[in-house]
Amino acid sequence: MAEADFSLKPADLGQDQAPIRIDPLEKIFDVCRSMSLWPMTFGLACCAIEMMAVGMARFDLARYGAEVFRPSPRQSDLMIVAGTVTKKMAPAVVRLYEQMPGPKWVMALGNCSISGGPFNYKGQYNVVEGVDRIIPVDVYVPGCPPRPEALLEGLFMIQEKITGKRWWPVAKPVGAAEVKRGAQ
Repeated sequence: MAEADFSLKPADLGQDQAPIRIDPLEKIFDVCRSMSLWPMTFGLACCAIEMMAVGMARFDLARYGAEVFRPSPRQSDLMIVAGTVTKKMAPAVVRLYEQMPGPKWVMALGNCSISGGPFNYKGQYNVVEGVDRIIPVDVYVPGCPPRPEALLEGLFMIQEKITGKRWWPVAKPVGAAEVKRGAQ
């Protein structure tokens, strides 16, 4: 009986390039891509609850063009890795990433997907110490669990990465409004 190879191998980083590039058209396509991201329905642990909350009325992901969570990687262009990636699950994560058509982006949501979180300790053998060891990550959203607002900010960062421009205003710090009221 042959022994199976369970080593973690990084996913192929090469994306197909268009044979003809016309820069003004590419800029228009990039704006269209950034305003119609289709995230994959993919949650591994408790951070997936926060990812689901972003689609609800209070946060309304639809306002930012990413409300269509797709059930298939072949229909998705954004993978949100929400939760702990174990070494048993890592080949499936890589396979899903490789099945996504290009251009594609990856968001690591939560401390577990960024670094292994509280499960990363000396002697542990089961947790991947960051999803960026197996697939390339574009945006990291820290927190345990990260708030839905943080996921929205990560989405804005991906949109900015695609187009080179931030489309939504930056939120004011909470303390700034209180200081102004107190000074009057």
